[in-house]
Amino acid sequence: MKQILQHRKQGDVRVHDVPPPQLRSGGVLVRNRASLISAGTEKAGIELTRQSLVGMAQERPDLVRRVLDKVQKDGVLATWNAVRDQLDRHVPLGYSCAGTVAARSAEVTELEVGQLVACAGAGHACHAEVNFVPRLLAAAVPEGVSAEQAAYATVGSIALQGIRNANVQLGESVAVIGLGLIGQLAVQILKSAGCRVLGFDVSEARASLAMEHGALSAFGALGAKEAGEAGRLTRGRGVDAVLICAATKSNDPIEFAAKISRDRGKVVMVGVTGMDVPRNDYYHKELSLIVSRSYGPGRYDASYEERGNDYPAGYVRWTEQRNLEAFLDLVAAGSIRPELFTTHRFPIADADKAYELILGGSEPYLGVILDYPASAPGLESTAATNGESNSTTRIALAGTNPETAGGRATGVSFVGVGNFARGTLLPHLRALPGLRHEGLLSASGHSAATTGEKFGFRYCTSRLEDLLDDGATDAVFIATRHSQHAELASQALRAGKAVFVEKPLAVNGDQLRSLVRTTVETGGRVMAGFNRRFAPLARALKEHLVGAGPLTMHYRVNAGPLPHDHWLAAPDEGGRIIGEGCHFLDFFAFLCGARPRSVFATPAGGEGADDLDLVVSYEDGSVGHLSYCTTGASATPKERVEIFGGGRSGLLDDFRRLELHRGPRRSVRGGRWSRQDKGHRAELQAFLEAVQTGGPTPIPWESQIDTTLTTFAALRSAAEGRHVPLDELRREL
Repeated sequence: MKQILQHRKQGDVRVHDVPPPQLRSGGVLVRNRASLISAGTEKAGIELTRQSLVGMAQERPDLVRRVLDKVQKDGVLATWNAVRDQLDRHVPLGYSCAGTVAARSAEVTELEVGQLVACAGAGHACHAEVNFVPRLLAAAVPEGVSAEQAAYATVGSIALQGIRNANVQLGESVAVIGLGLIGQLAVQILKSAGCRVLGFDVSEARASLAMEHGALSAFGALGAKEAGEAGRLTRGRGVDAVLICAATKSNDPIEFAAKISRDRGKVVMVGVTGMDVPRNDYYHKELSLIVSRSYGPGRYDASYEERGNDYPAGYVRWTEQRNLEAFLDLVAAGSIRPELFTTHRFPIADADKAYELILGGSEPYLGVILDYPASAPGLESTAATNGESNSTTRIALAGTNPETAGGRATGVSFVGVGNFARGTLLPHLRALPGLRHEGLLSASGHSAATTGEKFGFRYCTSRLEDLLDDGATDAVFIATRHSQHAELASQALRAGKAVFVEKPLAVNGDQLRSLVRTTVETGGRVMAGFNRRFAPLARALKEHLVGAGPLTMHYRVNAGPLPHDHWLAAPDEGGRIIGEGCHFLDFFAFLCGARPRSVFATPAGGEGADDLDLVVSYEDGSVGHLSYCTTGASATPKERVEIFGGGRSGLLDDFRRLELHRGPRRSVRGGRWSRQDKGHRAELQAFLEAVQTGGPTPIPWESQIDTTLTTFAALRSAAEGRHVPLDELRREL
């Protein structure tokens, strides 16, 4: 299918051929019929990426702070690689569209296959022939409303949410500053609500357009004369509310709003302008300044948008979805007519011309609509209840076939192309000899296409069967969200593939039990990405400790906080102890070489915190003490390991510096500014050698199971306040 993507580094916008997205839980696949280019938002984003790094830094100082924090924590090289990876990505454009439901997941019962829906949200309602849209970001379109009209729903909801924040009443006077598309829609909505609307812009043409569509009066300037007219038209009182819908760096709109407002009026910022508020003007009139957030409650809440947890209407009457519905109802009633603002239409294949128009400003424009073909290639929906998709999703890429010295190259395919895959796994794999990069899969489709091109894969897809049925693929790498690991690994094993699954193996006992059963049935090989045991300094530490057991092991992790709506915080993703703590527990098992016997864990940090302090006893008498902290200072290095036993000790600082003691002798390798090596490349090389030779995985399967069970035991211990024997969980497998 075709999709519009912007390359962050170069700033260019092109139509790409990409696989359609997967149908996922809690949403629908929508075959686009029309999408609206948000000229203000999309133009600003494109122009930002076309600036120099200095210009971008001046425009977005928040990003500069994030980069500096990462330098302090991870070092210059790691930060540079992360920034370079982000700049080398392609971003999907668009957030307001309409189309027909092509397929729905089992959880979605309120929408029917074939039904016309309006869709919202960056990353969901994209300029693409097919989109996956979560259920609460799609709204059924009423009879009589066209796809083009419905494509305006998201932008219209932005205007509507600003009006709701102004809390206007019948008969009130409302000024709209900025008569672009959102401002024009706001004028129509306010007029339909019984308000007296005054429009202000720096364009006489747009002021005239506002007059045509409901404004009592409109002006092409923001000056003293216009402020005086606003006073005259409001009987000397001033307007009851001001909606600022402009997009400018100028401070004029926020200053002008104060001049035309009545005493104790409201100013609502819907657009993006200078925000140097003139305190005296706002103070003397006791004005309320409100910054309206996008298109309604639920925006930026992953629980609402991604996981489909709606807010009760009795408590939150107007959510994102309900604002979409309200806008569509106004269109159906004829109260507003967004199609009148359409100045240009382009087929999706000619989208580059649309962006040339917007960026070049060669002629006036307002509403720019993209049209789509009646059927999207690669998506043929069945008539089943859920409309499950039978699709041809494989897109050929210009892959490479490396020469190998004496033997067939190993074919590798990837499932998942998130930050870790792009930033760590794929760069290391590219550096290893004797590999063929076969297929690459992502749920979104577009990320598979652009990542596949970058790393030399032969094809990309959004359909797992394309990888599993590929006889040229010997090993499948799974780098998706944690809750999907076990099931994807099982499917790959049943297809006869060797499997590398980025940690963890599973997020609960049922998943692990199923995966273990599959390995028994297939005789296949699985290796979890417990990379730290492969680090050069880790190998040196283990060699130093040979014969020194039993060991006393301390591992302190300064993990740092995660945003409360991070995907890892979702209940079905297992959390941070299962998702990351497994690394450190595997490291204990690697050093002492014994199986874990029992776990006692104590939660810290208060309710809802991920902090955990746990002690693991091992069958050889070794003890491992893990302190997993999320509340420390970011300047503190993340990991510190101390090991004692047999008259020897070792101190490993963040996989940069290793200090070893044996009696009076002391040796040091590396230093604070040394390159950090956590063993990723050595881990991948060891796994692939096992695939090529048919040998066992470098990490024994029993040890991988034990590590996973230890994370489960730690959470059980913390919840129940008791020692948890590992045999208790082994019996449950």
